[in-house]
Amino acid sequence: MAKQKYEMKTERSQKMNEEGLLQLRGTVLAPYLQLATALIGKARHAGGNMFRHQMDTLAILIDYGYIDPVLLKASLVHDTIEDIKDFSPDLIRNADSDGPEVLELVMEVTKREGEQKKDFLRRIIDDGSQKAKILKCADRISNMISLGYVTDSEFIERYCNETEFFLLPIAIEVDFNMYQELINLIITRRKFLEDWKKINNE
Repeated sequence: MAKQKYEMKTERSQKMNEEGLLQLRGTVLAPYLQLATALIGKARHAGGNMFRHQMDTLAILIDYGYIDPVLLKASLVHDTIEDIKDFSPDLIRNADSDGPEVLELVMEVTKREGEQKKDFLRRIIDDGSQKAKILKCADRISNMISLGYVTDSEFIERYCNETEFFLLPIAIEVDFNMYQELINLIITRRKFLEDWKKINNE
């Protein structure tokens, strides 16, 4: 297992070649970081806040070798429209020259008003762009890691099932390494859930 993880990490590192590093160096994230700070007061079920989750999603994308500026910028603000009341999409559109593309990507991964969660995820599976699917996988990896801090057994079980049924089909299409990590997260979180139920006699 350790060897396999090392090989996965090496493969990802190879994506981050000198040309990629230069592109990453030229990506200005400051306007989107500023917008993301509006999420600092938004608490998460697993603790912390939504601002940190945006940072985690960004870090996961870079860890997997993704350096596309639009993708990285969108990761920093992907929850703003859904989670901040009366947030104006124009703030993203006008953030910089990439703003219109960033907003388009953010809207792809934003649940629409009245849209059920399963319909939202099915929409990404059926109609999502490559970038939307990659972003959603990174988002879910961050969320699955956070499940280790949740003590709501029903929530953990529901979230693992949702990840298996909806996110694995997305991940297998866009990034096999993300797919493998999500499988491992499902297995370990279900093991945690099983142990937790035994301790609490559920």
